[in-house]
Amino acid sequence: MNRELRLITEFYRTPWALQPSVLAAAQFILHRWAAGVKLNDDDINAAIGDAPAVMGARAQADANKGGDHIAVLPVFGVIGHRVHEVERSSSGMNTSIERLTQNYRALQADPSVGAIVLDIKSPGGSVFGVGELAGEIRASRGTKRVVAVANDTAASAAYWLASAADEIVVTPSGQVGSIGVWTAHKDMSKALANEGVDVKLISAGKYKVEGHPYGPLDPEAEAAIQHQVDQYYTAFVNAVAEGRGDSPKAVRSGYGEGRMLIGEEAVASKLADRVGTLDSVIAGLQAELASRPNNNSRRASAERRLRLAQ
Repeated sequence: MNRELRLITEFYRTPWALQPSVLAAAQFILHRWAAGVKLNDDDINAAIGDAPAVMGARAQADANKGGDHIAVLPVFGVIGHRVHEVERSSSGMNTSIERLTQNYRALQADPSVGAIVLDIKSPGGSVFGVGELAGEIRASRGTKRVVAVANDTAASAAYWLASAADEIVVTPSGQVGSIGVWTAHKDMSKALANEGVDVKLISAGKYKVEGHPYGPLDPEAEAAIQHQVDQYYTAFVNAVAEGRGDSPKAVRSGYGEGRMLIGEEAVASKLADRVGTLDSVIAGLQAELASRPNNNSRRASAERRLRLAQ
């Protein structure tokens, strides 16, 4: 199986915690790519402009203005496992959940880091690995303060991660939410028939080719796929409930039904704790860290440990 077909197959069988409009755009890009339409550098730059440079600069925006170091960890674009294969096809930057997990662990282990800010501009992504990282963030509460900033969008899988932080801040025009999971089935039978192609599947194992794209989805296969989606949604809801100090029932019947909310409305609905900007969050954390007792001796101790490690 070539790389293009393998990626498209993975795309369709993945449960997504992602805004549907973004998934539709990704689908178009993947099929264009698989059809052999490759954009040159000029085409890509015309489409995405200075997005990579702007987001790259934000990724380097760690704040260290007195007090302990405040690390700004970017969560940009679609979250997934194999995003590097198409990362220059749309927004110019996406987030690998593996790399994000590694970076978070490194910041938690770094004695010079006093607080972590998740700078989020993401429509969500694949469910794979997101629940695990959210669990790590939630379990690390009480060590270093972690604040998630929806700057300007924390949707679906990105909100799953944000809900694990100590606090969620949304910009005045920012959006949070889109709690839900979905997947897609593509019936290619009519298109193949128009091309004169007849696909015969030969398999062993009753469910081995269940949900294949060469024909309509039968009720039993649809029920099995729905069961998987429900399992991921339940895990998502339970994680949000635990992170937000709420009940799963309240999440399901309230702000966990899939819609996005803006600014103050998001705060009123318990999706976020307050409205603010990335700069105001950093400034507040700097003041908070600077006011801690024995801040100078604690920082000096951290610097000594760093020198010894070097």
